Amino acid sequence: MAFDDQLNQPGLAVHSPAADAALEEKIRKVEIAISLVLRIGVIVSVLVILAGLVMMFIHHPRALDAGSSYRVLVAPNADFPHSLGQLRQSLAASAGRGVVVLGVLLLILTPILRVAVSVLSFVYEKDPPMVIATLFVLSVLIFSFFLAQI
Repeated sequence: MAFDDQLNQPGLAVHSPAADAALEEKIRKVEIAISLVLRIGVIVSVLVILAGLVMMFIHHPRALDAGSSYRVLVAPNADFPHSLGQLRQSLAASAGRGVVVLGVLLLILTPILRVAVSVLSFVYEKDPPMVIATLFVLSVLIFSFFLAQI
């Protein structure tokens, strides 16, 4: 049996240039979506952190004095929120420290959102084994946040 005859047997996928181009276009769209998620996540988190820093220095202008040390703001006994409840209270009080922590939380959540987008991209690409594997990774990441709260 010739090689060309083997390719035309039922059950064997034959890749045409059009099918290859469509697959390449799907992959390109997925890569762009993931890239946008990462870029937007980092940019938003940096802007939120900067806004929080500005708020901190507005509320604590002494920290800008030449003789002052930034260590007052980052000392272990500093009043940064350490739980979601404290973060909620800090944000409700418009405290700059809470806004900074929110920005850091957004930065941490960015790669997790990237994994979630990857799940959707593998569904879009119709790749069930990768959907299952990526869902497992996403569930481990989400579960780790709940462990950190204990």
